[in-house]
Formats: sequence, structure tokens, C-alpha cells
Amino acid sequence: MSERVRVLVLGAHGFIGRRIVAELSQDSRTAIIAAGRRAVPGSSSGSIETLALDATDERALHAAMAGTTGVVNCVAGSPDNILACAKAVFAVAARLKPPPRVVHLSSLAAYGSITGMVDETVPPRGDLGEYSAAKLAAEKFASTCESAVLLRPGIVYGAGSPWWSDRIARLLCARRLGDLGRGGDGLCNLVYVDDVAAAAVLALRTPDALGGTFNLGSPRIPTWNDYFSRYAQALGAAPVRRISDRRLALELNLLAPALKVLEIASRFGPLRQVHPPPPIRPWLTTLCQHRIGMAVTRAETVLGMRWTDLDVGLETTAAWYLAGGRA
Repeated sequence: MSERVRVLVLGAHGFIGRRIVAELSQDSRTAIIAAGRRAVPGSSSGSIETLALDATDERALHAAMAGTTGVVNCVAGSPDNILACAKAVFAVAARLKPPPRVVHLSSLAAYGSITGMVDETVPPRGDLGEYSAAKLAAEKFASTCESAVLLRPGIVYGAGSPWWSDRIARLLCARRLGDLGRGGDGLCNLVYVDDVAAAAVLALRTPDALGGTFNLGSPRIPTWNDYFSRYAQALGAAPVRRISDRRLALELNLLAPALKVLEIASRFGPLRQVHPPPPIRPWLTTLCQHRIGMAVTRAETVLGMRWTDLDVGLETTAAWYLAGGRA
């Protein structure tokens, strides 16, 4: 990508999308189209054009993708939306001549219930619920595209992360989350958001990346208990509290349903200014026990990835949260 190029970023106003746009903007030769369901007023500047776009609408998508050299698909949302977007993106890419390189962000969730260390040669299962199944189904659409590059990030944390940096911080500071004992001995495949953004840009620019699949995550994988302890240390909330099975059952069975209702209600009318405590969801406790580790050697050797030190990433994230950051 030595000449002036145009790159379309889908989901550009989300947590990961914003970082990818920022990373792309470091190269003055790249013209960026930052697309989301809603245009962000006043956000077009310099080499960045903003576009309101429904990424499931093939006609609108065709107009946006025509003339681009690369597309980065980091659309989030419901399983149905993830799947519909992937289907549309790769259908349009197949009709364009030449097709743009499409960097598609999948997820660790695509591996499903597999345990142990996995590299990109291990067939994913997508059998851990609707989200996991949608991520795998979206990958299958990507596999039909000769110009696709597939990225599988793990647990993406950093300033602006709704769950892994905002809600987890709130739970740790409230001493509602901490050492889960055996329930927190699963492997936490953390990856800093800036590293995901760097990988997406490298996937666009690296010739040998074409057609490849790449796991993204720290090569030194902590347990969830270790993650909670190290993040709490950075937040000034250490030592973490030992959360008993009884306490966790109380959270899941009594507090979580009530807090979820309050959380939904706070999105509307007079309760908009209310910030209720986050519920601990059953899927989180299940994830904390899952012992799967992603090997990331391929991303290092092909893309040239170098990973942010976990403590450095957590300290930066904690500083964002303590300064009033909220996702």
C-alpha cells in the first residue's frame, strides 16, 4: 500500500473501530471512510470522512466499498447484526473487481467450547451460545472471499471498553468481584485495544497476510483471578476480596436480575442520569472457568506483531477509569 489508498472502516464509532481509525490516520497516504449507523457530527477532518451507513444494506455497502483498497469490518452488536453484516460485506466484495482486501474481526468466542492451547489450524466450534455461533458463521462467509484476512482477538481491554475496562473496574472497586477461587482459574486471553488496531492496519498492508487467520492476544496468558488482581492493583482497589461461592450465587440469582432491569430502565426518560451498579452475568462466571489459550505466534511472524505489556496496558486503562472515563 505505497500509493494513496482509500480504506472503509465499518463500525468506526465503536470501541475498537475508533482505535483503528486513529491508527490508520497516522499515515497521510491513507484516506479513511469512517462508517457507522449514525454519522458523528463534526468528526470529518483531514483524511477522515464520516459516513452514516447500514452495513447490512448491500446496495449502500456497494456504493461505499467501490473504489476502496481495503475494508475493515469491526461491526459489533447482536448476533443477528454481526451475521447480516458479514454476509453483506463478503457478498459485495465478491462482486467488486478488483475486490478490496477485507479485514474481518472475529473473536476468541468462535472457538467455542475447545480447551487447551489453540492455534489457527484448530477448527473452531462456535458452540457456546448465539454470539459464539454468529462469530463462526461470519467466519464462514469470510472464507468464501479470496481477499479476506481474519483476525481473532481475545478479551479486548483498554480505555473505552464497556465490559472489560469499565464494568469490571466498577465491580472491583465495589469489592463485588475479586478472587473467585477455582471459579477464576480459567485462562484470560487479554489483548490491548491498541494492539488490535495495529494488527488490523498490518493485515491491510502485509502482502503475506492475504487469506490468513490470526489469533490476537498476549503470549503470556493470565488466569482471570490474576487479571482481576492486577487490574485492582492498578485501580488502587487491592487487595481483592475473596468471593465465596455463596456470595457469587447471591449475585447471580438475586442481585443480577434486579440490576439488569434497573440498567435497562436507566436508558429511558427520567432515569437516564441514573448509573446503577452493573450486574454480574452468568456468562462471565462461565468464561472465568474456561481453560482455552490462544497461540499468537502466527501474528508475530507474519504481521510482525509486538504486544503491549499487560501491566502497562492495565495502568493506562485504570488511569482512564479513575479520571472519570466511562464506556
